[in-house]
Amino acid sequence: MKKAFVFPGQGAQFVGMGKDLYENSPEAKELFEKANEILGFRITDLMFEGTDEDLKQTKVTQPAIFLHSVILAKSLKEKPDMVAGHSLGEFSALVANGTLSFEDGLRLVHARALAMQKACEANPSTMAAILGLPDETVENILAEIDDVVVPANYNCPGQIVISGTTQGIATACEKLKAAGAKRALPLKVGGAFHSPLMEPARKELADAIMNTHFSQPSCPVYQNVNAQPVSDPEEIKKNLIAQLTASVRWTQTVQNMLADGASSFLEIGPGNVLQGLIKKVSTEVETAGMQ
Repeated sequence: MKKAFVFPGQGAQFVGMGKDLYENSPEAKELFEKANEILGFRITDLMFEGTDEDLKQTKVTQPAIFLHSVILAKSLKEKPDMVAGHSLGEFSALVANGTLSFEDGLRLVHARALAMQKACEANPSTMAAILGLPDETVENILAEIDDVVVPANYNCPGQIVISGTTQGIATACEKLKAAGAKRALPLKVGGAFHSPLMEPARKELADAIMNTHFSQPSCPVYQNVNAQPVSDPEEIKKNLIAQLTASVRWTQTVQNMLADGASSFLEIGPGNVLQGLIKKVSTEVETAGMQ
């Protein structure tokens, strides 16, 4: 009977997130205030009282979701047997299993958010969700398109998010609908995350990761790039650097965690997206959320 803790990524944010924690727990309040100091601006004001527009900025969204998730996880008495996070959520997972300190995790997330925002501004690009086609069909169609367009997130069976140039995504959506996709929905995102267009951000983040201390984790992290359990700090670093330009293999991650004995999944952080995706992989497994 193994407990898995999973952590959400960008898109789960909402105004008011973390406010209860801040107001009701002195320990949580202290961590939030420490975060304001590290970031150099009062992210708590934007999280608790800001607008949707404020929270949508990558440089705000990523640290906000990380803080909400990590501070919640620190309030738990129970410890996980395995952890994973969707995209940004992988950083939260690495604090939860002791690989990264709270402070170092936040600094890396902040560096990641700024690097990604810069890459988005330099290279306007986008993403789209494709529903109702087998993974292989999507992969084959994308391979025929001349523009940069790749699978970014394998979310659950029958749901892939694709990422690429604006024109590449438009072409792909037409072709995928013609091939029988139930829906091809352009997403309101700043750029082509988890694609080769994030290469400038990957290089920038690589330096920050290589200069950060990673400890031996208390349990394995199932990483996005290969969906495998990893406990070696150097390997974790390498996979974390590759994550920015590689696909998030979430379907495969959940399948591997189940195969390795996960009997329950607790989603820690804003929203309940991951619980829904996990249920699409297995209707039998127990899921719960904490936000």
